[in-house]
Amino acid sequence: MSLTTLHHSVAAHLATWRPLTAEITPQPEAPQPLKDLVGTLLNLVAWTGTAAGVAGVLITGVMMAISVKRGESSEHLSRLGLVLCGCILVAAAGPVAGFVFDGGADGAGDTNQEQE
Repeated sequence: MSLTTLHHSVAAHLATWRPLTAEITPQPEAPQPLKDLVGTLLNLVAWTGTAAGVAGVLITGVMMAISVKRGESSEHLSRLGLVLCGCILVAAAGPVAGFVFDGGADGAGDTNQEQE
């Protein structure tokens, strides 16, 4: 392609150019593939948190059983308290986020049900 042909081609496109007149309005909801991906990711994180909490309680219980045999049981009660607080946070994260982001509406966290 020669420089003259390129110049004429660009000039022809510029002559027919019109500014964008349509307004760009964002959609109120995320696209479905993105919703599915985020939902899968959040489910995976929630499952991992629950599994870690169960493992933490089991490990702390085993450590407590071993240390009671030796006579050193006091420090593991604080660890058990921290593990249980972590379990409570993991379990409460979904309902709290649903309440905050749904504005505290009736049926918080369940926006898919038809309201009659």
